[in-house]
Amino acid sequence: MTLLAFDWALLIEKLVLIAVIVFGSLGIALYTTFAERKVAAVLQDRPGPNRAGPFGLFQPFADGLKLIMKEEIIPNTSNKVLFILGPGLAMTAALMTCAVIPWSSHVELFDRKIELQIADINIGILYVFGVVSMGVYGIMIGGWASNNKFSLMAALRGASQAISYELAMGLSLIAVLMLSGSLSLKSIVGEQMADGSLWNIAYQPLGFFIFFICALAECNRTPFDLPEAENELNFGYHQEYSSMKLGFYLFAEYVNMIMSSAVMACLYFGGYDIPFLDESTLAPNIAALLGVGALLTKIVIFIFIFMWIRWTIPRFRYDQLMNLGWKTMIPLALANMLITGAVILWKAGA
Repeated sequence: MTLLAFDWALLIEKLVLIAVIVFGSLGIALYTTFAERKVAAVLQDRPGPNRAGPFGLFQPFADGLKLIMKEEIIPNTSNKVLFILGPGLAMTAALMTCAVIPWSSHVELFDRKIELQIADINIGILYVFGVVSMGVYGIMIGGWASNNKFSLMAALRGASQAISYELAMGLSLIAVLMLSGSLSLKSIVGEQMADGSLWNIAYQPLGFFIFFICALAECNRTPFDLPEAENELNFGYHQEYSSMKLGFYLFAEYVNMIMSSAVMACLYFGGYDIPFLDESTLAPNIAALLGVGALLTKIVIFIFIFMWIRWTIPRFRYDQLMNLGWKTMIPLALANMLITGAVILWKAGA
């Protein structure tokens, strides 16, 4: 009887949503590599990829085919199991983040109300932090299993960098949670969409600034790409990787960038909210599609800023990186948290 009572339609809905989001994220990541090369070309006054297909649009497929066809090389002195596990773990952790992101409100199909979120758990933002922390193990395992001193040094850099900036990121996030009173990303977005409410960026500009800098460090993006410092460590933690194992590491970086942009949009910029538009006046399906478009637009803007920074600002020295994290970001995040708490108490007393 329990088996017969199981909601198979809900299972099918979630499986379809998972497939759409995962393959959609991979497709976006595929063309994010192309966009990055085009943005770099514009900033450096050169054409960029323009030979593979019209306007060079087939270049990502050419790169993917090249990675697939390259020889799979596993060093003789490496730990072979962990060597293979590292890139798989990095890729898995990157994709798992999308489970709690609310992509829009809901659609109505086949007399059912389908939420455009895989799982609305009440500790959604803690889940994101837990999964992001797992991604560090992908870098550490890959660097250590390679049995290469440059890879190991880069992996140690990556782990210490992630720990340092996750502290500041978590502290900056506490101020947002104090305002919203919830750990659910959907509730945080809903709070910003309520009548008379503003996006959290209006209340937490310093918190967003800290979170954004920490996101750059978490994604190993310039100027915090010390784990991949070519001029110091011969390409860093994935020095010994080739073919699709290297592709997994590269893809994980871009998927992390997409998911970080989605989280920042939900926390500080209203998620799928469209400014100056009352979604309640629209049909549910139209409002849901517009919401997806709004969130994707915000993600694209963040990704462009990530790329702009990469091709504009030089890489930090490692001591500068750690000093910024421990001596600047963490004190600023603590001050922001204390000021936010004081303002909330003052308003409650008033």
